[in-house]
Amino acid sequence: MIVYYDGGCPLCSREIRAMRRLDRRRRLSFLDVTTDDVGDMDRDALLRRFHVQGADGRTVSGAAAFAAVWRELPALKWLGRFAATRPVLPLLELAYTGFLRVRPGLQTILRRRERRG
Repeated sequence: MIVYYDGGCPLCSREIRAMRRLDRRRRLSFLDVTTDDVGDMDRDALLRRFHVQGADGRTVSGAAAFAAVWRELPALKWLGRFAATRPVLPLLELAYTGFLRVRPGLQTILRRRERRG
């Protein structure tokens, strides 16, 4: 599975570090869309939302992408299965869409903190 992430986003980078630690079986490949070649993928779309591409070549984004990643991580497999269920996934997508609205402000706060040391 390929995990596309925004390496310039402090929130995203923290999330990816956590995923790398949990990926003991090395089932995930991580591509920083700010620096890595993303082929024919739309870089702007990859920067706007979280995306993953499965071994079957299918790409999903948002809450479905998080659920897909969680299913690949042994410690979070249960959460990925639960998150992918019909009543839960739409609610997670709604929450993720809401998070995307506040993400720029959160990024600004984290960047300021990082500069202060």
